[in-house]
Amino acid sequence: MIFKVYFQESNKQVPVREKTKTIYVEAESERDVRTKIADRQYNVEYVEAVKGNYFEYEKQKEDFEVLEIG
Repeated sequence: MIFKVYFQESNKQVPVREKTKTIYVEAESERDVRTKIADRQYNVEYVEAVKGNYFEYEKQKEDFEVLEIG
């Protein structure tokens, strides 16, 4: 399943909407996503599953790239 992760680049950074970034991660669950990106020191705001029509919409974006993290 593909998950969209909203985050700040530093876990010391206060969340500010204008500085929020996103990545797409392939994982089994939200917990799996958080485990996979734990070493990146992101301040994760929100993780959501991307499926169905929402997935089709997201795939059309120029910056759509799914990270395959081992």
